Amino acid sequence: MPDDILQNKKVALVHDWLNGMRGGEKCLEVFCEIFPDADLYTLLYEEGTLSATIEEMSIIPSFIQKLPYSFKRYRHYLPLFPIAIERFNLNDYDLILSSSHCVAKGVRHHGKPYHISYIHAPMRYMWGLFDTYFGPQKTNLAVRTIAKAIRPYLQQWDLKSSNRVHTFLCNSKNIQNRILEIYHRDSTVIHPPVDLSSFPAGNGKKNFYLMVGAFAPNKRVDLAIKVFNNLKHPLKIVGSGQDEAYCRSIADSNIEFLGNVDDRTISQLYQEAKAFIFPGEDDFGITPLEAQASGTPVIAFAKGGALETVTEETGIFFNEQTVESLETAVVQFEDQKKIFSTEKCVQQARRFSRERFKQEIIKALEQGYQQWQNTEA
Repeated sequence: MPDDILQNKKVALVHDWLNGMRGGEKCLEVFCEIFPDADLYTLLYEEGTLSATIEEMSIIPSFIQKLPYSFKRYRHYLPLFPIAIERFNLNDYDLILSSSHCVAKGVRHHGKPYHISYIHAPMRYMWGLFDTYFGPQKTNLAVRTIAKAIRPYLQQWDLKSSNRVHTFLCNSKNIQNRILEIYHRDSTVIHPPVDLSSFPAGNGKKNFYLMVGAFAPNKRVDLAIKVFNNLKHPLKIVGSGQDEAYCRSIADSNIEFLGNVDDRTISQLYQEAKAFIFPGEDDFGITPLEAQASGTPVIAFAKGGALETVTEETGIFFNEQTVESLETAVVQFEDQKKIFSTEKCVQQARRFSRERFKQEIIKALEQGYQQWQNTEA
């Protein structure tokens, strides 16, 4: 728990939206454990989709919550997100801890609060991954036209609102570089946590490959499906999301869609899989670490956060997001004589433990708050 410097402080947590337990929410869960009495502000809250730790918080959603079809089509309200996040009045708090990949770091405050922001990515849709989300094969002409029209406004807002943050933390060196490039600010890397107790290593490998995650454009589930259509190896896919219908439509019978499964099932799948497939470019990516904690090697695209979580002793990289490149990596995995060590995989995952994350966050909060107080004085 935080020491005296943060005791009895009025704390606000801010998170973009609450509608599932992905990597960002697993970080938020730790923030909620550190500050169980904090108020939690968010654009949107879908009850029953998060852990008990998060749902027990005092959650305050924005007006986006009340808009038509907000739970299923909340991304369509992207132009309104800056307005919604700025409507929260956080001036009476002592400490604001935001968890942001979109607009959470842009909350307004004046005078009293110290604002420290954990950045999963600068506004993901509007910078480096714009074409991934709004390219010709991802959206129709009308949506692309609107996205291009609002992009300069949202980029300008994202850059301007970065000045509301006193201290930046981030999830990887990859994002640290982007924060410096886009916001021209320094940041401290604190890698996200893996709950090692939830993903014990197993011994009984079976004849299938595994993917876990949202069916979002940057995850490139479609690429994995095309490769395994060609190779005919069994592939199990856990998750759901906006690209799910398309992905199902192009998959052959050797590909099994499991939807969202419980923790026990996903742990067993991680243990039994021959290898974990990670074809997207992620800001950090917790799922490859969950796989490694379970003793399972990873086949990953050699860009983004995977370069910080997977090693040559725990997986294979491919260099281009093409069918040929990923297919070559899978064939290499099938043909190689090298056996990936369960212990090496587990050791790599242990470097990203949940307790380590909590202690590093507390230390950063304490040091940052004290430095800010000294500056203000």
